[in-house]
Amino acid sequence: MKTMHPILFVLALLVLPATVARAAATQDRAAPETPAPATLPERVVFRSLDDARTELVGYLYSPEGVQGAAPAVVLMHGRAGAYSSLADGVYDATTLSMRHRYWARYWAERGYYALVVDGFGPRGYPGGFERGSYSERPDAVNEVTVRPLDAYGALRYLRTLPGVDDDRIGLMGWSNGGSATLATMADDKPGDMSRLGFRAGLSMYPACGLHNRFDRTGYRPYAPVRVFMGTEDEEVSHDRCRDLIGTSRARGHPVTFTSYRGATHSFDDPGTRRQSVPANARATADVREQAAIFFAEALAPRLP
Repeated sequence: MKTMHPILFVLALLVLPATVARAAATQDRAAPETPAPATLPERVVFRSLDDARTELVGYLYSPEGVQGAAPAVVLMHGRAGAYSSLADGVYDATTLSMRHRYWARYWAERGYYALVVDGFGPRGYPGGFERGSYSERPDAVNEVTVRPLDAYGALRYLRTLPGVDDDRIGLMGWSNGGSATLATMADDKPGDMSRLGFRAGLSMYPACGLHNRFDRTGYRPYAPVRVFMGTEDEEVSHDRCRDLIGTSRARGHPVTFTSYRGATHSFDDPGTRRQSVPANARATADVREQAAIFFAEALAPRLP
């Protein structure tokens, strides 16, 4: 990451003492004006680790049926942002997209905290970006240099919460957020990221150009990463990702690529349009199962 001093980056990820942590958590939470319905997540605010220390918005889902500290998952949206295309100017917990709501609840039902991060809204782009607008997007939302710092801001925030097991936090992203997930998990950062960083990453149909960041050195994650993609992806190159991950795996790095024949971009969107495609429905059923197995194993307590 070029936007943060290496020493400050490492210090920012260190777990805060419990008393300070509780104070920070209280300070960072946005007090709701009225009680939210029980089915809605808690709106929280926290700082990115970017140079501007951008105040990000997040939606926190709490785990069900968990005794003691629970693992957590940070969720990174794609180019369209965190909210539904039908939000009509209302950007809050009630208008989160169907996909983000589904997956956040999916993890909460399995005993995880799930934090949906809105990295676009606080920077003035709550509605996200249209397909084909990649070259016109501002540097403030760059998925290789900036959005990973949002992910680490979310990681740091979760570590202030007394209910979170701060050593068992994973990362999941879709499309542009999937690219950000790959960049976040790359082993190009200061410090022992296998201890300081995320325990594992799930990247859903990312664009793997990644601003040519890994063309020379190859892609090497510091923790296990899984990439899921359809062969008929109409927005990003399936083959480019397959080749990037294949080369990385051949070098012994902990990353795997799962290809779904006939599946499209956003194949796991639970809406009727995507799920009416048989290949998407099959891929969705499989990725849900595979994701649950992956995080159950990768986010398990470390052996003594």
